[in-house]
Amino acid sequence: MVAFAGCEGPPAAASLTEWTADDHHSTDDGKLTGRAPAQPSAAGGARRDDAANVAQLVDLTWRQQCTSCHGEAGKGDGRMGPMLQAPDLTRAEWQGRVSDAELAATIKSGKNKMPKFDLPEPVVAGLVARIRLLRGR
Repeated sequence: MVAFAGCEGPPAAASLTEWTADDHHSTDDGKLTGRAPAQPSAAGGARRDDAANVAQLVDLTWRQQCTSCHGEAGKGDGRMGPMLQAPDLTRAEWQGRVSDAELAATIKSGKNKMPKFDLPEPVVAGLVARIRLLRGR
């Protein structure tokens, strides 16, 4: 027969404290409780976290909103691209004649058959940077 130390029974109800949101540590807690999330203790940690969050949002936005027309690689070959005549964002000629400000304005306001997207400035800037990285691919 095996004996388990400390397993005489469940703890008494009076010894248990009520669970609160403070008992759970997550950066999403502020969304549920209306409070700001806990800040990282390392200097600069919040900026790294914010940059990582923006990068994730840029990637998610690209995949969910842009690839259906522009394609994964930005060549205008998404499932809707040929029908809508989406430009090939990788062409050096196209990249050379469109400024970053024009790209941002097109993302925010739309142009021709492209709808407007109501996105935070850091995400728009991230999409512009991502489009610039497509050049010549």
